[in-house]
Formats: sequence, C-alpha cells, structure tokens
Amino acid sequence: MLEVFIFATLNGLVTGLLLFMLASGLTLIFSMMGVLNFAHASFYMLGAYFAYSISLQFGFWLGLIFAPLIVGCLGAAVERYGLRRVHESGHVAELVFTFGLAFLIEEAIQFFWGPDTKNYQSPDILDFPLFTLFGQEFSAYRGFMIGVSVLIFIGLFRVLTRSRIGIIIQAAITHPNTVANLGHNVPLIFRGVFGVGTALAGLVGVIAGPVLTTFPGMAIVLGSIVFVIVVIGGLGSLAGAFIASLLIGLLQSYAIASDVGMPDLLNFLGVSFERDHPLNDLWTMTLPQIAPILPFLLLVLVLIFRPTGLMGNREE
Repeated sequence: MLEVFIFATLNGLVTGLLLFMLASGLTLIFSMMGVLNFAHASFYMLGAYFAYSISLQFGFWLGLIFAPLIVGCLGAAVERYGLRRVHESGHVAELVFTFGLAFLIEEAIQFFWGPDTKNYQSPDILDFPLFTLFGQEFSAYRGFMIGVSVLIFIGLFRVLTRSRIGIIIQAAITHPNTVANLGHNVPLIFRGVFGVGTALAGLVGVIAGPVLTTFPGMAIVLGSIVFVIVVIGGLGSLAGAFIASLLIGLLQSYAIASDVGMPDLLNFLGVSFERDHPLNDLWTMTLPQIAPILPFLLLVLVLIFRPTGLMGNREE
C-alpha cells in the first residue's frame, strides 16, 4: 500500500507540474491581456511536433531549445497580426478567433505531419532509472520533467515579482496608459507576453511529447483540463494555477492508483442491489473509472463555494 501511495504521489507531481507549465502561459496571457486563449493547447501540440522534427535531424536537446522559440515567435505573430486587430471588437471576438485558430493549427498539423502518432522519443542519456523503490523504477526522464517544471515556476515567480521587467508588466496590466506615458511600448509588451506564454506551452509539448505521445489530438486531451486549472486557481493567479495543477495531478493519480469503488462503499453501508437493477452500472463504478471527470467535479464545487477561484480576485 505504501509503494502505491509513493509512486502515485510521484506520478501526480509529474502530471501536476506539467499541467502547471501549460497553465502558467495561459494565466500569464490572461493576467496581462484579459484573453482566454482557446488555442493555447494547440501551441503545446506545435511544440511537440516541431521538437519531433528537429530531433530527427539534430537530436532531442536542440529540439528542446529551438522548438519553444519557434512556437513563441508564431505566438507573437498571431498577437501582432491577428489578435490585436480582433481585440478592438471585444472578448467574444477574441474567443471565437482563438477557437478557430485551434482548429486551423490541428488541420495544419495533420496536413504537414499526417494523422498518425509520431515516434518521438526521450533522449538516450536520460533512459535509466533515477531510483528503484519497492522493486519499481522511477525514470530519470520523469525526474528531468519535474526539475524543468520547478525551475519554470521559480523563474516566472522571480521575474514577475522581483525584476524590473516584472514590475513593468504588472503595471501594464492595471495602468497601461500610465506605463505608455512613461515611455514604454505597451503593445510590444503585450506581444512579448503572448509570445512567452505560447513559448511556455511549446516547451511543455517538447518535454511531454515523448511521455504522453505525440498525435494530432493531444491538444484536446489537455486543453480542457488547462482551462479547469486556470478557473480553479483563480483567473490571472500564477500561484493559484500552481496549487490547482498539483491538486488535480495528485487527485487523478490517487484515483487511478486506487481500487476503491462504489461496491466497497455499499458493502461498508450494508446496502446491496440486484444485478438487474436499472442503476447497476452506477453502483459498480470505481475511482479509476471516474478519474477523468474528477477535475470537472472539483471545478463545479469551487465555482459554487468560491466563484473567483482559490486565489483569484477577478471575475471577468
């Protein structure tokens, strides 16, 4: 039982930190521009595909460096030549624009790379067990994923709270006219933030692609979860996104690792039902079966009892 708990915790941390890296870019974009970017997970997918193509010729590490940069440049171009023009028409137009962009990116990926799953592999240098516990191995690559995620969190926190750039960004969020009057190019700041946010999504794609598989539907798998995290954590709150990501990662990991279900609860309560009962399927459900919907149940509860999220103070 102890070994199941330990490895479920480790796997939950890996998942949660990856989700945070993806959600941090979306949180950064929203806190700066007030835009909920529906195409954010598509940039994550682009990162995985660009890294896959680069790794075929130059190896994993160059893909790790250049794929996020390419995705970030594409994101900056989208903000400059698309989103900035749509911004004048309001939030609904922005949502529709990013929603359409997500479909466009998915179709482009299938056109250039095909609909099949790509054999994107982690680097050979990290293909060894980091440690062995209770006869089970924890791979070095998963440790690498945890390390990168923690460094991203520390870096973002320090830049946004301790640096001059962070102060300018924070000021541009609430007082853009004042920042402009002080001589700063606010549109350029917006473009930079959008580019950095999409580059972070691309970085997640690079390091998650070998583990979560690289295929055209990978954006859909994580896209909805990322929005759940942003809402649960609180719109625009980086710390809230971090807490919500870990909470969801651990919650799903514990649920998948457990073998508890409704039959155990019913037996404990001394209740039984006939096999032909209309709700028999409900009474036989287990936690691993409902693990995928647990984030959405948590979302509903948070919205009921704390509509602004765990650490948010904005409701737009």
